[in-house]
Amino acid sequence: MALGRYRIPVLEPGLLQRRDPGAVTARRGRSAHRSSRRLGSADIVAGDLNAAAAGVSQRAVSMALADHSRISEATKEAARAAAAELGYVPNSAGRALRAGRSSFIAVVVPNTGQNIFGHPYFMPLLVGVTTEANARDVALMISTNPDETHGVAAYERVLRSQAASGVIVASAFITDPNVNRMIDAALPVVLIGRFPHLPQAVSVGVDDIAGAAAITRHLLEEHGLTRIAHISGPLNHQTALDRYEGFSTALAEAGRPCAQTLAVGDFSEESGRAAARQVLDSMADVQAVFAANDEMAYGALLEMRARGLRVPEDVALAGYDDFGVSRLTTPGITTVHTPAADLGSHAAALLFDLVDGTTPDPPHTVLPFDIVIRESCGTHRD
Repeated sequence: MALGRYRIPVLEPGLLQRRDPGAVTARRGRSAHRSSRRLGSADIVAGDLNAAAAGVSQRAVSMALADHSRISEATKEAARAAAAELGYVPNSAGRALRAGRSSFIAVVVPNTGQNIFGHPYFMPLLVGVTTEANARDVALMISTNPDETHGVAAYERVLRSQAASGVIVASAFITDPNVNRMIDAALPVVLIGRFPHLPQAVSVGVDDIAGAAAITRHLLEEHGLTRIAHISGPLNHQTALDRYEGFSTALAEAGRPCAQTLAVGDFSEESGRAAARQVLDSMADVQAVFAANDEMAYGALLEMRARGLRVPEDVALAGYDDFGVSRLTTPGITTVHTPAADLGSHAAALLFDLVDGTTPDPPHTVLPFDIVIRESCGTHRD
């Protein structure tokens, strides 16, 4: 398994495919046909790069598109700009499949490597992906961003690579245009999460609206609490939006007056503590806090303790995900269990189906969740 290592060989002539805007795009292995013609890097050299005047060889353009260290940045930028303007993408997956050889699959996570490998969600997710990949003797390539300012790098590596037979995209923001680029490229793609603006995209996720509603109803019905704060994740992330929607829906359907407030975090422990500070300063007599993940719930727990508040005697607490921290705190945190390893294995299985030419119907797979009851909400009502 190749973790965090990118094999990006030099593109060969003829490995660029021009997308025809008037054609019916055969996305994710569907049976529709794409009207396209293959153009080598010589076409870009002869056209947009004006190779005759610049003296740039076809080989140099191939190396530029592959980000080769021997090629100047000016030539690389010119080649990439021309390729983007004309709608060319590397057609490496089809080439590998036609050769009948085992290749890589890629997992694209548009975050930094530090955020990924230090976050409890991604490791079980990758375990699930690698389980399926190892069963097929296929290696795994993980593509992340070097820092927060290079949001395209994770995608570009895969689009330039000649190794990946398909791509799994995890933890993408709903405003990320590169998700559409991956789907439009000549690669099978599976998304992890819910993407309502891409209803035909193949994806796998958990019903976070239902999960958040269920744990909110637990606070309402099992514990009789009606003044509840929600600490959400960033609201340009579909997971955060869905969990907030489930929380709000449960309160609206409670059948009795309920008070709520919202504080926005970023799924980190530090943001959970800051959001809890905001909640405790603004909502008098708050009875419960529901955080959109367990790390933020733990941050909220620390802030409550710092203020001398007891959990659950003074304020009940609930989280989401059940990736580890919720089991290690005192008291243990009531939470929604998200099956991260199953998400990874299902995503990989769906991807291999796409590579083999089979598209799931319906395209979105929903995995079940569980409510895990611990001590942070208090004793149950009779």
